[in-house]
Amino acid sequence: MKQTEDMAEKEEKKTAQEQPQAAQEETVKQEEKTDKKAAKKEQKKLEELQEKLKEAQARAAAAEEKAAKEKDDYLRLMAEFETFRRRTAEDRLNLISTAATDTIKGLLPVLDDCERAMQILATSTDEAAKEGTGLIYDKLMGYLKTKGLERIEAKGEKFDTDFHEAVTQFPAPEDALKGCVIDVIQTGYTLGGKVIRYAKVVVGI
Repeated sequence: MKQTEDMAEKEEKKTAQEQPQAAQEETVKQEEKTDKKAAKKEQKKLEELQEKLKEAQARAAAAEEKAAKEKDDYLRLMAEFETFRRRTAEDRLNLISTAATDTIKGLLPVLDDCERAMQILATSTDEAAKEGTGLIYDKLMGYLKTKGLERIEAKGEKFDTDFHEAVTQFPAPEDALKGCVIDVIQTGYTLGGKVIRYAKVVVGI
């Protein structure tokens, strides 16, 4: 009988020992499940963050490409504007220059008339007429010189097709004047270094 009681007591002790162990195993299992759930959540969050990062990188790349294109368009537009501005300025200067040239060309016959008048008055005794005509010529020529007008010196110079236009040829009074200008029929002029009227001359032969 005592032996039976001892065996029962041993069984109870064994059962009592096994119960905490089972509880511990259950707790461990629960913790493992919790850890797995937490790991899955973290993994999901990580994947979401990676996806958002990819989207952000894609948006940044698209924005950078757009900015580069807009910069290129801006630089191209500025270059076109600068070309347009330069051409407009050149056209304006050419227009002003052409208008000035045409105006001065229109005054050349007045200079011719003054020169002819002074030649005629050279043998006259009317000093007032000489002085008045000379004064008008000097004032007009002085003003036109400020605009870049210059006479083409021709008489006695070597005939030069860049500045002279031969009207006729005439026997030179001396050998040194052969191929040179021996008389000027009409005075030539340059404006800003450019010929606006060739000197009409007689060339010695």
